[in-house]
Amino acid sequence: MTTSPNHLPGTPETDELLGMRNSGAARRALDYYLKEDVRAPVADEPFFDIKPGISHEDALIHASDLLRSAAAAAYESASSRRGDGRDLAFSVVYLIDMAKAMVEQTLRAPAGQANA
Repeated sequence: MTTSPNHLPGTPETDELLGMRNSGAARRALDYYLKEDVRAPVADEPFFDIKPGISHEDALIHASDLLRSAAAAAYESASSRRGDGRDLAFSVVYLIDMAKAMVEQTLRAPAGQANA
């Protein structure tokens, strides 16, 4: 059985359909789905912002605290799992611990060596 590629089923032109053509809701729906967005793109704003003027040392101390909290959450998650899920959660703990060690090493380094 073959069908003609140009055959489209007819749509009855009823008063209801003609009325919907001029409806505001139909026009807004078509505008939403078919027209390009001509508004200026909105810049992605950060979820949170760093306090202006914070010192590098204070930022690193806060980062170390955040990493400690993340490690505690990952460790707690790992302790309640088995198998691959446990291994994966403990690998996250390990990665967080490495990042925390790097932050703490930067805090311990003399001021002149921090950027060297």
